[in-house]
Amino acid sequence: MTDVPLIQTLRVPAEDSGKRLDQWLAARLPDVSRVRVQQLIEQDKISIQGRTPKPSLRLHGDEEIMITGTVELPPLKAYPENIPLDIVYEDDSLAVINKPAGMTVHAGSGKDDAGSRGTLVNALLYRFRCLSQLGGELRPGIVHRLDKETSGLIVVAKSDKAHRKLAEQFSRREISKTYIALVHGWMPQAHGTVNASISRDLVRRARMTTRRNDGREAITHWKLARQIDGPYGKFSLLEVRIETGRTHQIRVHLSSLGHPVVGDTLYGAPREIIRETKNAGAGSPASLARNFLHATALAFKHPVKGIPLSFERPLPAELERMLRQIAEK
Repeated sequence: MTDVPLIQTLRVPAEDSGKRLDQWLAARLPDVSRVRVQQLIEQDKISIQGRTPKPSLRLHGDEEIMITGTVELPPLKAYPENIPLDIVYEDDSLAVINKPAGMTVHAGSGKDDAGSRGTLVNALLYRFRCLSQLGGELRPGIVHRLDKETSGLIVVAKSDKAHRKLAEQFSRREISKTYIALVHGWMPQAHGTVNASISRDLVRRARMTTRRNDGREAITHWKLARQIDGPYGKFSLLEVRIETGRTHQIRVHLSSLGHPVVGDTLYGAPREIIRETKNAGAGSPASLARNFLHATALAFKHPVKGIPLSFERPLPAELERMLRQIAEK
């Protein structure tokens, strides 16, 4: 969500004196960005003592801030683009796509028209005649998502009926989603479960966090597939299964254990991994321009026929190269 309740009043505590108005509101309103706050001010939806303030206003404490509406944005629409797709399966009801890293699933409602280009949705609109419309004009066919820098399997709905049935399976946790992740360090045991709620980080708003008490339930199961001890240090290759589908879920949960996903600088992974082995020569640092996270398997019931479907795709070439590099002796 990026909107706020239509009408509400907030009072600034004395200890927040000196803070900028837009920063203070962005921290106080869940899932509302600073940009959205500034848009509210521009559209005269925020007032202090009957006057529209500047976003940069320094608060004194004890002000009463009134929010009187939501941001009015022009409707955005996704357009077809001839972008190649790796189609794993297709019928009249759905398609399963092997999404590459670097591709956003759909544009956000807060972006301008240029931001609604180059997405999976744009490619789907070019490739398929019909897509479900339940997600709106920016998200036709989209039932679930993968992060931009996560590759792998995603199912899209061609009809509203298929969309509803697939959404019900996701809601009942009947769809099996399995990922491969490479993380820094050795996991302390062979398998485990992280059951920690996830919410927006109020300080670094591009991140999610497990440290707040008002988050949404999130459950991640992991199993050790391989331990690596090479010239670049220790790593664990994991098979990960998620019961829920929260934003950045796997990345947040593994980072909360002290084992960030390789390449995931947002959650603590280094940009470059330096060789550690003594007398191994200078060598070059290992680096990855994406997260080492791949949706490798997807299983569900066909939303119309009711038959079980399951699909798998191996690691893409850049992740296989990374594995070979860090494991070489």
